[in-house]
Amino acid sequence: MSTLPTPRIALVTGASRGLGMAIAEELAEQGWHVVAVARTVGGLEDLDDRIKARRPGSELATLAPMDITNDDAMRHLCRSIFDRWGALHLWVHAAIHAAPLTPAGHLDAKDWDKSLAINLRATGMLIPMVEPLLRAGKGTALFLDDPRGGAPFFGAYGATKAGQIALARSWQEETKKIGPRVLIETPCPLPTATRARFFPGEDREALGDLHAEATRIVATLGDSA
Repeated sequence: MSTLPTPRIALVTGASRGLGMAIAEELAEQGWHVVAVARTVGGLEDLDDRIKARRPGSELATLAPMDITNDDAMRHLCRSIFDRWGALHLWVHAAIHAAPLTPAGHLDAKDWDKSLAINLRATGMLIPMVEPLLRAGKGTALFLDDPRGGAPFFGAYGATKAGQIALARSWQEETKKIGPRVLIETPCPLPTATRARFFPGEDREALGDLHAEATRIVATLGDSA
């Protein structure tokens, strides 16, 4: 049996759509209180509606419509989590920028800068903010890999996503003995908006089920999360 406080607190960055939303919904279904972060207010409200539909009368989500590249906003959020709960038991980092596919010789400067800011820099700034909260809660950080580094036309996305995961792996090695626990999962191909941008003609019926994959990933956390 888990000995963690009730409710367990999960921060989900990138919670307004795709696998981030599905994981946030699954966590709430299992009784976690989810602090849901995304820029899209409508997407967060949709998540809240879905959680309340599955758990009527519950208050299992705190919506935080903000940009993860805004350091001051994210520091304030982490401080608010500490002030309210004193700890964090899980951080799921699902936020990503999917730049349009293009040859490396034709990279657009704005897309490149945005990819660096969201996929790489924000991750590097968030880890030091979140780490003390996770240590206080003996918690877990979960990253979602998508190994596209070196693939043709995936230059901006592939390079920055690979950099993000490399950073997560360094953190994972550094904290093996002292915590927090750092997990890296590679989801199966899913019918997300990001994948639709990359493969617009793909047969989406052949892809995995978002909620089934969210359930599988949450199950990997175990009672120690």
